[in-house]
Amino acid sequence: MSDVISLTDIRRVFSMGDQQFEALKGVSFSVAVGEFVAIMGASGSGKSTCMNILGCLDLPSSGEYLLDGLSVGSLDPNQLAAIRNRKLGFVFQGFNLLARTPAVENVELPLVYAGLSSRERRSKAMAALEQVGLTGKENNHSSQLSGGQQQRVAIARALVNNPAVILADEPTGNLDSGTSNEIMNIFTELNRKGITIIMVTHEADVAAYAGRRITFRDGRIIGDTKG
Repeated sequence: MSDVISLTDIRRVFSMGDQQFEALKGVSFSVAVGEFVAIMGASGSGKSTCMNILGCLDLPSSGEYLLDGLSVGSLDPNQLAAIRNRKLGFVFQGFNLLARTPAVENVELPLVYAGLSSRERRSKAMAALEQVGLTGKENNHSSQLSGGQQQRVAIARALVNNPAVILADEPTGNLDSGTSNEIMNIFTELNRKGITIIMVTHEADVAAYAGRRITFRDGRIIGDTKG
């Protein structure tokens, strides 16, 4: 099975005045197409820095990041933005939806940047909403939806461009346990359909849904377990 993500000796150094802080200290791992990976670790362990690099929101100080075979380190900001839109789908803890906009238009947003016609956008957005069980809610605004429904809209938005990878950052952090289980079951079903998912979480019961768990501590990987 081919790798959709490959990190080799990734280091990320932040300058704070005349001090330097090494957030990632030579991190290497790869993710195969169709894997479901949970990235775990305490606050300050480096997992969020790693997620920002995976999401092309930040670049490593050194090392190589290959996303779907493309070396990310050589790209300029416009190219990075294009890669984010085409190759990645994002799901955040806070949903990040436009409040006064119908669900279907929130889902369409990545397609606007991709230059699709309004008819194509609507068709793809409706199909994505159906995948997450929100048929009939397409015209509801965020304020008319529960937290779980809002996260389903966010997942549909992440799916709509048919990305190579979905990156989920604490996707159940704002949800009660029952709703969290519903959302994680959606991720599990999407993964069964072959979608690659990488999720940051600090909750062991949420990480248990993933087939593989990578644990960070002090900028290094200290565990990588499957099953």
